[in-house]
Amino acid sequence: MYEAATHFNAEIIAVGSEMLTTQRLDTNSLYIADLLNSLGIEVKRKHVIGDDRELLAESVKDGLAHAKIVILSGGLGPTEDDLTRDAVAQALDRPMMFHQEIADDIQARFRRRGRVMAEINKRQAYVIGGAEILPNPNGTAPGQWVAMGDQVVALLPGPPSELKPMMLNECMPRLERIVPPQVIRTRFYRISGLTESDLDSLIAPVYSKVTNPVTTILAHMGDMQVHLRARSESAEESERLLAHIGNPIEEILGDRIYSRTGESLEELIGKVLTERGETLSVAESLTGGMVAERLTSVAGSSKYFVGGFLVYTDAMKQAMLGVSQELLDAHSAVSEECARAMVEGARERTGSTYAIATTGEAGPTRNSGAAPGTVFVGFAGPNGTHARKFSFPPERSRVRAFTAQAAIDELRRQLLA
Repeated sequence: MYEAATHFNAEIIAVGSEMLTTQRLDTNSLYIADLLNSLGIEVKRKHVIGDDRELLAESVKDGLAHAKIVILSGGLGPTEDDLTRDAVAQALDRPMMFHQEIADDIQARFRRRGRVMAEINKRQAYVIGGAEILPNPNGTAPGQWVAMGDQVVALLPGPPSELKPMMLNECMPRLERIVPPQVIRTRFYRISGLTESDLDSLIAPVYSKVTNPVTTILAHMGDMQVHLRARSESAEESERLLAHIGNPIEEILGDRIYSRTGESLEELIGKVLTERGETLSVAESLTGGMVAERLTSVAGSSKYFVGGFLVYTDAMKQAMLGVSQELLDAHSAVSEECARAMVEGARERTGSTYAIATTGEAGPTRNSGAAPGTVFVGFAGPNGTHARKFSFPPERSRVRAFTAQAAIDELRRQLLA
């Protein structure tokens, strides 16, 4: 069994072969983890185990070797493939006991619905020896709570409408009684303008010196996230631990951090433009509408987003934005000059306060002579026009996604300059 430790950790086991297909998502584990975290309990591992009694029993044993708390969801139904009760009993080397009162309750539930209970439903009346029965007013399968010293195994039904109230109303009060004081606090940064490797090289000298807080870096197409997670016996101590690491990281990253609350770039921009009563337009070539899609995904964006131009060919750049043939002949569409002309044309034609434009070579073929991944982002506002050059990894979908991120981040930087 699990050796004594300062903190209580947990493992979650989602049961059911259907959970291993593309038709089902394990949302129960997210709900359970969120409630456990509120008590300062870290979830160290999550497993999805199919309808295999031996594998499930082995997973329960392994969970108890590493954690104080093991919570299983699913597999408490009446059919032959509902194996959670049997597998946990096997793992704990405990007998299964038939409870007539549970069978009577299930039968009464069927009777109230004008139905006859099938004999197979009596399987749900078997309880692991020494377990507490967790009532389930929303279904036929009761949960079970097996306490062993300072360790616990909890069996919960799979349907969220049954699991959630049982976890909240039955498991949480029991956990509150046994879990020592421990508090989790987090800091969350969203960052733009850095690659994952560059970000890590900047902040690793700070976070690598400690194990508490735990630091996690997540990356998605140029939108970086840094999560700091501290756990201690008090909120004050957790916050102190966060400050010890978080404050130096904030100093290092500076204005590359655009959010500490989880809001997206486009949400931040929308908030600024709305507060100022200013407007925005876009002109897109290689991104094909991706910038406009992100900006207009924010509720209320019609207050500040006036429209955009999707000008994928040189002819459309000329017709819609007034980019001259002479400019295109001299510099090509993939150039600082073209980005500037595009963004100026968008702002003039819409009357918007600001405009941003994207042009470049997404690849894999070269249509302009520029190397795939070569991108220019244009910006225009009351104080002038400029364009920036970027070089992204030459893979088409990544170039487009990174360009959209760069364009929106450039707008943020200009708005907040």
